[in-house]
Amino acid sequence: MTDTVPEPTVQSAVEHTLMPSEATELADARRDRVRCVVVTPERAVLDAAAEMVVLPLYDGEYAVLSGHAPLVARLGAGELRLTSGGTTTQRWYVEFGFVQVRRDEVTVLTEYARPATEVTPQMAELATTEAEQMPADSPSARAAKARARDRAAALKRLAAKNA
Repeated sequence: MTDTVPEPTVQSAVEHTLMPSEATELADARRDRVRCVVVTPERAVLDAAAEMVVLPLYDGEYAVLSGHAPLVARLGAGELRLTSGGTTTQRWYVEFGFVQVRRDEVTVLTEYARPATEVTPQMAELATTEAEQMPADSPSARAAKARARDRAAALKRLAAKNA
């Protein structure tokens, strides 16, 4: 299967060869890329572009490519990955929140984010211990305990991946 490349128009030839500008160079650089912004209550921790963004949604992983339809979804605890050229360029651990996809931009609003390489087995063990010690005597306490278990499981997966 061969990819078809559209024939250049006079306008595009003028813009890209005779009168290149920063705007056209930036547009060329962003083609087929998605901008990913990760924001926590404290600050924006990431603003980067990639070919694909893989998100840890509440019910599984979800990949976003350029041209994706608008979406709002609930984020789970897990690994957010930015991929370019077939390889993962950045990995982040994020915990719960929401994600919005709009016009080749992924905005992640999360309670907590840190580079995935900083997740250690000790962090995962501590989260597991804390989750198991939580009471489960009411519906809201059971929900909080389930959420803490999800967090601990995500930390364990990431710690194992880092080892």
